Amino acid sequence: MAVIKANSNDIDLLARLIRAEAEGEGELGMLMVGNVGVNRILSNCLDFRGIRSMREMVFQSPGGFEAVQKPYFYQRARDRERRLARRNVRGERQHPASYSLWFFRPTGNCPPTWFNQRNAGRFKAHCFFQPRRQDCPRVY
Repeated sequence: MAVIKANSNDIDLLARLIRAEAEGEGELGMLMVGNVGVNRILSNCLDFRGIRSMREMVFQSPGGFEAVQKPYFYQRARDRERRLARRNVRGERQHPASYSLWFFRPTGNCPPTWFNQRNAGRFKAHCFFQPRRQDCPRVY
């Protein structure tokens, strides 16, 4: 059962995002990026108040994803990433992205906080950051 509304165009959009943001991180890394995207739609808090659709989440400005500014984001979705996107939409969560709303790729170690958000952990090159439960209860 889906945790957010998503039609086939939404699945393609999420598939393109997870590929563009994390293809080099493998399937687990791509699932984590998708997890963050779904969390942003669910959250309705902090930087993501009023984000209710896949399109709004992917193209949010400011605060959106860097990948949408790159040509490789605009490649068509592939079956592999569509399958991963569907898993995200069904609510599958992967630690450390389970409750995360942000991730980035630092040049060194992950900082303990990022814009006042707690470091939830690292997967390969990306650090994931989650809000406090009281700040974004719908994510949890």
